[in-house]
Amino acid sequence: MGASIDDTIYAFTVKDARGDDVPLSAFKDKVLLVVNVASQCGFTPQYAGLEQLYRKFRNQGFAVLGFPCNQFGSQEPGDNAQIQSFCETRFGITFPVFAKIEVNGRGEHPLYAFLKSRIPGILGTEAIKWNFTKFLVSKSGAVLKRYAPQTDPAALENDVRAAVAAG
Repeated sequence: MGASIDDTIYAFTVKDARGDDVPLSAFKDKVLLVVNVASQCGFTPQYAGLEQLYRKFRNQGFAVLGFPCNQFGSQEPGDNAQIQSFCETRFGITFPVFAKIEVNGRGEHPLYAFLKSRIPGILGTEAIKWNFTKFLVSKSGAVLKRYAPQTDPAALENDVRAAVAAG
């Protein structure tokens, strides 16, 4: 018997860039890469690699979910419309980029509290250390792996391929 929805990413609802609710259950049966993103970060060029990964595997049941966050060096100062425009014009992003959220602290989004509790970072710390921390989620909604901000999206290709193949 599988895990209850409360034990998966599907228990959460997020806001899209227009402020509309999006239940993550809409992504059920897809492998997900959840990433906190920023437009003025040294890792911002990873947007291109994330898009390449998305395009390579999207027809096999894979999606990248971007969550802009301004908690690290104020590197995502724009509003949601500015962020969307930046992603589309600068990197041709076609994967979903949601409304800006907080990933740490008192205002942290419950999705990130869940992700961090399932797979803590280095030395067991749960806090997100910087922009472009990545979480790989299985088709059943379980958190599989956590990747550091400096991990290039191309380095995740084998893990994504395995998760997609796992059915």
